[in-house]
Amino acid sequence: MRPPLPPFTRETAAAKVQAAEDAWNTRDPARVALAYTEDSVWRNRDVFVTGRAEIEAFLATKWQRELDYALRKSLWTFGDNLIAVRFQYECHDAAGLWWRSYGNELWEFDAEGLMSRREASINDLRIEESDRRIFGPRAAGDRTELPLR
Repeated sequence: MRPPLPPFTRETAAAKVQAAEDAWNTRDPARVALAYTEDSVWRNRDVFVTGRAEIEAFLATKWQRELDYALRKSLWTFGDNLIAVRFQYECHDAAGLWWRSYGNELWEFDAEGLMSRREASINDLRIEESDRRIFGPRAAGDRTELPLR
């Protein structure tokens, strides 16, 4: 079981989103992969992934490439076992170039609270290091939304 469980309320959906943000900010592929069903299916940009082992491998590669990755997620809307999220993250590449990535995710959960489907649409914007606004995990109690630009 991976609480909170569906059907979601606004409060439990927001808690699920925050838990996902916290886990992804650890940059620990094995920990993050445990939130997904054994046969979870993903679309991440133009990459399709199936199952925990592929999710873990995908994330390991991602965080080897996206250095100093820091993420913010926010609840957009929710239904019984569905959550829609918008997010921004920042990272730099091996050449030292900084990027801000904007995206939307659609999540579907099983009765145990594990994510069975994730679809992510993501766009990248080159930024200067001085334009960064995400510097690691949120401080306790911080639920502020990031501006669009």
